[in-house]
Parts: sequence; C-alpha cells; structure tokens
Amino acid sequence: MAFSRNQSFIFMLISFLVVILATTSVESAQSLLFSSKHVTIINKLVTRARLTVHCNNKEDDLGTVYLGPGDTFDFTFRVNLRHTTVYTCNFAWPGNTATFDIFRADRDDNPNSKVGVCSECIWSIYEPAPCRDRRDGGQPNCFPWAS
Repeated sequence: MAFSRNQSFIFMLISFLVVILATTSVESAQSLLFSSKHVTIINKLVTRARLTVHCNNKEDDLGTVYLGPGDTFDFTFRVNLRHTTVYTCNFAWPGNTATFDIFRADRDDNPNSKVGVCSECIWSIYEPAPCRDRRDGGQPNCFPWAS
C-alpha cells in the first residue's frame, strides 16, 4: 500500500516537472524552483576607511575584495533546493575584524522572518553593525556582528 502511494507521488511529481519544462524555458523552470538572489555590500564606514571583504559559502569562495568609502561589491546566486543557503563574509578595517552571514535563506528568503524576503539584498556596512536596507526607504534592519 505504501509503495503504491510513493509510486503515485513520484509519478505526479515527474508529470508536474515535465509540464513545467514543456511550457517554459529551462531557465524559467530553474527560477521557479530556485529563487535568484542578488547581494550588494556597500562600504559605509563612518571613518571612511578601506573595507576588506571576503565572502564564501560551502561550495563557492568569492575571494577578497577591497572597498573604498562608498564602493560596492555584489554577487548573484540561487538558493539551494533544501533552502539552507548561507553566505558568510569576513570584514576588516583598520583595528577591527568582524564576521557576518550576509545571506541566510532562513532569514532573507523566508516570508515569516522578521525582515522578510529580499531578492535584491542590499547591505550597508557600518562599524557598529551590518544593516540590510529596505526597498521602501524605511529604517534599515541592523544586526549584531557574529564576532
């Protein structure tokens, strides 16, 4: 009985995917299954110091970039199927180092989170805290440094 239910479910799932692929392009089907994200990091250090940024996740190391005052660094990716995508960044400026998860699917791609979903995640980096800017121009959401 359980085998029959599993078989029916798998058949329905495959049928659904075939219909989606048949009616849309492969790129459109991927965007339905894996949400696309664009993260932008802005150096807004009040001291106007150069900010060193190094971001990575389990599969992807984005390397080290150096941002002058007001400069930006951005990257794009897709959230994984299990919805566990995390990008961690290490930040350094004269006399300080800090770490922060610049993207976490449970926080930034979750309609039930305090800050909601962002497809364009814009982060302003200040000495006291990283802040995710709001698209509506409201008060940014600031978070404590992880370290």
